[in-house]
Amino acid sequence: MVSGQYPAVVVHSLADARLVLAHGAPVTLLSGEAAALYAGCGWWRALTAAARAEFPAVPIADLLDCGDASGQALAAVRIGLRHLILWPDAPGRAKVAAIVAGLDGVLLAERPPALDLADPANRRRLHEWVQARTGPDDNGARLR
Repeated sequence: MVSGQYPAVVVHSLADARLVLAHGAPVTLLSGEAAALYAGCGWWRALTAAARAEFPAVPIADLLDCGDASGQALAAVRIGLRHLILWPDAPGRAKVAAIVAGLDGVLLAERPPALDLADPANRRRLHEWVQARTGPDDNGARLR
């Protein structure tokens, strides 16, 4: 599953993921910016695994933002994560990209357009975002 296939929503907790998935629409769960650096890749794997277990019928893609930390991206790959963001200026990015590609993963250089649930106003827009959009480029909006 390609990570940009579904509308992206930035989630900061399992409660956020539950709120998104309760709509029943296919979605990409996107971590906070550079979340691998402050929350860790294990946290993201646990969050997405729990979300998938609770909502098995909802198609879910996920993206972990590793910022400029190539080591965190490699740690994420080691534990089975295959859809990552690693900034273009990250040291060793080309090597990480080759590894991810060899595992049929996705390595993006920037975050896709997304609705960030840290903003309370976006919680009110969530239903429209996940129901009305079939991909991140539907209307060209960049919601952060």
